[in-house]
Amino acid sequence: MGAKELIQKKQENKQISATSNMNMLLQSMAGAIKKALPAQINSERFQRVALTAFSSNQKLQQCDPISFLAAMMQSAQLGLEPNTPLGQAYLIPYGKQVQFQVGYKGLLELAQRSGQFKSIYSHEVRENDEFEMEYGLNQKLVHKPNLKQERGEVIGYYACYHLTNGGESMFFMTKDEIINFGKSKSKTFNNGPWQTDFDAMAKKTVLKQLLKYAPLSIESQKFMSMDETVKSDISANMDEINNDTVDFEVDIQTGEVINDIVVENTNEDEAN
Repeated sequence: MGAKELIQKKQENKQISATSNMNMLLQSMAGAIKKALPAQINSERFQRVALTAFSSNQKLQQCDPISFLAAMMQSAQLGLEPNTPLGQAYLIPYGKQVQFQVGYKGLLELAQRSGQFKSIYSHEVRENDEFEMEYGLNQKLVHKPNLKQERGEVIGYYACYHLTNGGESMFFMTKDEIINFGKSKSKTFNNGPWQTDFDAMAKKTVLKQLLKYAPLSIESQKFMSMDETVKSDISANMDEINNDTVDFEVDIQTGEVINDIVVENTNEDEAN
């Protein structure tokens, strides 16, 4: 067996060991996990989804196991499946911690569940589209995608909602504004969905800014507060567990975390 094969075999054994340890941890915490899960989520299914997400990502296997389970628990309590093609939610490793992040489709799902919205959506605007908008007492938005020629590069994104009671609102951001916002507000801008699915994250960003002005219920506000958080405990009410902050340095070339320091029990607000 050559050196390359030996290295590959060692990595496979390490991955099997990490997954086995996570499986044992899930079994030992089965009682606590069951108590923390919402009634509609089966404990066995939760464990299967958790193991699938864990075993398919080597960087997650290097993170603190409880941080991983806490992120999984947040996803389960919101009824969103993480790290799947659905794009509802993401478990993002950085340093030794795991950040839970709601995806664009997950944010739409949570908003629609409230029953307050007749419709809610977000779209990109391209340079050759016909686009006109006005803020003020009589808001106006006209967007006609150019279907007769190349639409050109994306120049911005907007989100709109129409409430069941007749109210409506909109919000627009240029692409540059969204990039600057992501870089300044998101700890994981250099990795994760910002890099693999920028379009969805841009739509989520403008939609979340719009929802700040929407008449959300207290329950919906709690759900929104769980986005982009790192936690180190599990509970039947994950929104009540304080968010951990992580100070870290990032390699500019690779986007990898060089080192990190966890500061527990803070209630720092996440901007997106």
